[in-house]
Amino acid sequence: MTTDPLLLVSDHMAGHVYAVTVPDGDVLWELTGRHLSEHAGFLSLSRGRVACVDDRRGELLVLDPYGPEPVAAAIPVAVPAEHLATDPSGRWVAVTTGLGRNGAPWSDLLTVADLATGDAARVRTRVGEPGVTVLGPGDPVVVLRHREPGSLDVHRYADLLAAPPGCPPVTPVATLPLPDDGHGDAQDPGERRVFAATGEGVHRARWADGTLVAEPVIPWGAPARGWYLRLDGRRQALWSTLRGGPADPLRWPEWTNQAWRHDLGTGATTLTDLGPGLVFRLAPARRHTAFARIHPGGDELVLLGEPEGAVRRVPLPAMDGAPRAGGTPWEGVQRRAVAASPDADWVAVTRGGHGEVHLVDAVTGEEADRLRLGTPLRHGGHAVLLPQPCGPDGDPVGR
Repeated sequence: MTTDPLLLVSDHMAGHVYAVTVPDGDVLWELTGRHLSEHAGFLSLSRGRVACVDDRRGELLVLDPYGPEPVAAAIPVAVPAEHLATDPSGRWVAVTTGLGRNGAPWSDLLTVADLATGDAARVRTRVGEPGVTVLGPGDPVVVLRHREPGSLDVHRYADLLAAPPGCPPVTPVATLPLPDDGHGDAQDPGERRVFAATGEGVHRARWADGTLVAEPVIPWGAPARGWYLRLDGRRQALWSTLRGGPADPLRWPEWTNQAWRHDLGTGATTLTDLGPGLVFRLAPARRHTAFARIHPGGDELVLLGEPEGAVRRVPLPAMDGAPRAGGTPWEGVQRRAVAASPDADWVAVTRGGHGEVHLVDAVTGEEADRLRLGTPLRHGGHAVLLPQPCGPDGDPVGR
């Protein structure tokens, strides 16, 4: 089954979700009154479906963008949603909770759901902002990445789903220590292997014979660290953005940024300079990897092509209310979200506060269209370019 690519754009502040055809820019459908968790993001499932969390209603939404109704299922979950993940089959989903609009971690609730039956359960782990991966197939397990103290904790999915009512506390069946500054999670579905980003590098562990086996740490190879991890399943590589420079967030225009790529097959690591300012999330396309860079001297979309090291820079128009020197780059300012798909050459990047999405052809570096939506996309919104329903498997961690 081949269809026109679909771009989902969430204005989580205004409570709208748009499904837009690519490259035509037609709005196929629109949801209102849905305030999606920007932090938990979108999670690709099988058959072109996608999961996300409505933070206001406290629901895990299963969207079927190509079906007769956009919302295929809505399952109650604990919020505010922090991280969202599934097993490789797209059946078993886990949602962790985080800060929301609070100054310190306060929730210890974890929700698991079986999308085949609609069954769900909530349990208590420990207070924090845990990352999560779900390893399968067969007897799936949930792996929580905790901080302070840092650890990887394993829970059998069947045990969590069978928990009695009342949100009981649960004890992990296996655990591994981590540094306290973990931030960033990925998994290699074929190897039942998890990855966690820390200041030391990327910690990795493999689930085998009922235990979590630690493997050698992958070093960053630079005096900086990554706060985000993503698996590029098409090229079997891990990606991150290494941030260096002054620790003071008021000096964010001086931050350095490098694209970090680790080939899982060869073990080789490549670093590519992206330029100063704010760079965070990234998006793998068919032949490129896309990064949005924000800086007072000018914003740009940075495209890393094949062979690695080929860099194309696409200037982006300024945003009203963009981060300024002397202020932080994330409090009360506009931002950008970037989206791509492993089976397409299109890249989408939002223009926060303007209700616009730049649609760029990664091969030519040209802007093919500028989508204008009906809400402002304050704080940059969030976006995902969906793989084809019969295309490559999606990333099993929400982005």
